[in-house]
Amino acid sequence: MSIFKKPELKLLSLAAGVLGCILNYSVPAQGNGYASSQEVSESDGVPVIMKHLPDWENVRGSAVFIQDKNALKSALGELPVLDLIDFAGGTEAAYAAYPTGKLLIVEYATPQASVYADGQFSKHLAQNPPSPSVVYRRIGNYSAFVFDANDATVANALLDQIAYEKNVQWLGEDPFLLQKIERYFALTGRDVAISTVLWIALIFGVTLAVGGVSGYFYYRYRESQRASMTAFTDAGGMTRLNLDDLSEPIN
Repeated sequence: MSIFKKPELKLLSLAAGVLGCILNYSVPAQGNGYASSQEVSESDGVPVIMKHLPDWENVRGSAVFIQDKNALKSALGELPVLDLIDFAGGTEAAYAAYPTGKLLIVEYATPQASVYADGQFSKHLAQNPPSPSVVYRRIGNYSAFVFDANDATVANALLDQIAYEKNVQWLGEDPFLLQKIERYFALTGRDVAISTVLWIALIFGVTLAVGGVSGYFYYRYRESQRASMTAFTDAGGMTRLNLDDLSEPIN
């Protein structure tokens, strides 16, 4: 005979059902091999930071999604600069190996955290030049590193391929709409004023050039006319009274 009463059985059944639903929903979330991320692609559930790795389709087999220090050091080893990375507050990273070097992208949840970390990284790398070299750059909220870089130029070219894309959408009315409109009119007015000045200067310059060239050729033409005359006349070749005996005799 059961020692539970019917209300207790109902509560146990309800609790079991809720637990089953939780387990049912939690299992697919881990099916792709990724833990929870700040931002996940809607199509395949891959963290967006992973897809921002250069040439993602070719390196996805070896790429690693990182959310703690152990996974970070497991991928890159014991490097002093890695101790400055704090995964608290939703910080996450993506790692992949390239012929150029080992690329690590660290994403911070806020711009303030990214700026603070950027200062720490820059100061550390300046005071402790690593060997082999490390190429570092802040890209948006990303702190991007290329470890074991053979060529700094090629490493920077790899960093140039990182696409930091963030879209901010307001659920209600944009509180900065008035500032955006004012900025738009200010920039538009500035561009119109600059364009007007440039066009005036261009037209003035063209006018001076055309006038100068035309005046020179007209001067040369008049000089050739005067050179063909046997005597000087200020009448432009017209018939005049020869009172001063300067005109050519008329036959």
